[in-house]
Amino acid sequence: LIATLLQWRAQHLRKSIEIFLAGDVQNSQEFRVIQLVNQIYANPLIKGLNQEAKGFLALLPRRLTWYMASISNSFRKKSLKLQFTDTVFGNQKHSGPSYIPSQIFAKTLIESLQVQALVQKLSESRFGKFKEQKLAEIQNILFEMQEQAKTNEEISIFLNKMYQEFTEVYANFEEIIWDFRKEKTNLAVSINHMGQSINKYINSFQTNMIDDDVSNKALERLKFIKQNSFKNIQQVIAINGLQPNVNEVLQSINRGSPVYEEIKEAIQDSDSETFKALDNIIDTLPQSIVQTLTIIAKNSQTGVKRAEEGIDFLRREIETSFNQAMDRASGVYKRNAKGVAIMLGVIIAASSNADAFHMINRLSKDSAIRNTIINNAGEILWQSPQSALNLDALKNQTDLALNDISLPLGWTDTNLKQQVFSQKGGIPVFRHLSIFAGWVLSGIAIAMGAPFWFDILNKIVNVRNSGKPPNS
Repeated sequence: LIATLLQWRAQHLRKSIEIFLAGDVQNSQEFRVIQLVNQIYANPLIKGLNQEAKGFLALLPRRLTWYMASISNSFRKKSLKLQFTDTVFGNQKHSGPSYIPSQIFAKTLIESLQVQALVQKLSESRFGKFKEQKLAEIQNILFEMQEQAKTNEEISIFLNKMYQEFTEVYANFEEIIWDFRKEKTNLAVSINHMGQSINKYINSFQTNMIDDDVSNKALERLKFIKQNSFKNIQQVIAINGLQPNVNEVLQSINRGSPVYEEIKEAIQDSDSETFKALDNIIDTLPQSIVQTLTIIAKNSQTGVKRAEEGIDFLRREIETSFNQAMDRASGVYKRNAKGVAIMLGVIIAASSNADAFHMINRLSKDSAIRNTIINNAGEILWQSPQSALNLDALKNQTDLALNDISLPLGWTDTNLKQQVFSQKGGIPVFRHLSIFAGWVLSGIAIAMGAPFWFDILNKIVNVRNSGKPPNS
C-alpha cells in the first residue's frame, strides 16, 4: 500500500534507467542524462504504458498517490534545482510506468538518437556524390569526343544531339535524388532508375553514332560505366558506401570524427534544422551511452551487410543490456522493500510494545494459569455439587482472575510491570536490550507478511494431517 501511494516502483524504474544511461550512480543526476530520460519518457510508446484513469471519481485515488508522492519527493535532495524545477517523472508529470518492456525501450532510445534520420542523411550525401561522379564520367567522354572530332561536322551534329539528351539524363538524375530525399524510393530502386536512364542514353548513342574509332571507343566506355556501376546494385551500394553502417552513424554523433565532418558538410547549408538537431543530440547525449553504443556498433560489423541489419543488431543488444540492468534493479528494489518493511515492522512493534520474547513468555504462563483456574473450578463443582447453587459467584471469581492476566501488548501499567520488573535480580540494561531485541523480532515477523505465516501454518497442518489416523 505504501509503495503504491508513494509510487516507489515507477520512481525506482525511472532512477534505474538514469543509472543505466549514465553508467553509474554518481553521473545519473547530470543535466544531459535527465534531459535524455525526459525525452524517452515523452515518447508516445512510453507514454502509452502509463495507463491513467479518467473522470472525477476515478481520479481521486490517483490524485492521492500524486499528492503523497509529491510530499515524499519534497524531502529529497535536488542536485539539479537550478536546471529543473520539475517532477520526478519530468515535464510536470505526476506519474510514470512501473514497467517498460526492453523492446519498447530500445526502440525509443534509437528514435531519440535519430539513427534512421542520420542513416538517411549520410545516404543522401554519398548518393549525391555518386550521382555527380557518374554524370562527370559521361560528360568527360563527350568532352574528349569533341576534342578529337573538331574537324568533323557530322560528329559535331551528333555530339550536339548527345549533349541535349545528356541534359535529360542530368534532369532524370536530379529527380531521382529528389525522390530519394523525400523517401519516396529507397536506395536500390533509385540506383536502378539511374541505370535505366543511362541505358536509354546508351541506346540512343548507339543508334545515332557514326561508325568510327572515336565513337566506338566512347560507346565502349559508356557501356563500361553502365556495367560497372549499375548492374549489381547491392555490390555498388557496398563498394561506394552508399548505405552507411551503424558504426559510421554513431561516429556522426562524435564531434571531430570524419563522419561528423562529412554529414556537417552535407546538411549544414541545405538543411540547417537537421544540423541543429544533430548538434542537439550531441550536446544532450551522455558520454557513457556514446561509448557503450560505439562498442556495440563495432561488434555489429561482423556478418552485417546492411544498415537495417546493423540497426536491428543494435536494438537487440540494447534490449539485452536493458534486461540485465533491470534484473539487477529488480533485486535492489526487492531488497530495499524488504528493508523498509522490516523498519516499519519494528516501528509498529515498538509503538504497540509488541515484545516477542515477553509475549511468548506470558502466553505460555497465562495458558497454564487459565487451565489451573478451569481445573480448580471443575474440582469444586465435582466435590461439592451444592456449590452449583453459587455458580454466579464462582463465575465472578473466575472473571476477576482472568482480568488480572493482561494481554502482553501495549504500554499499560500491568504489562510494563510484567515486562520490566518480573525478572528479579536481572541487570536493567540487559532487560531493556531484551525488550529492544523483542521489538526487532516482532518487526521481522510483521515484515514477513500474512502469506508467509499462512504458508507456515499450512505446512504445519499438513504435517499433522499426514499421519495415519487412529483406529476407531
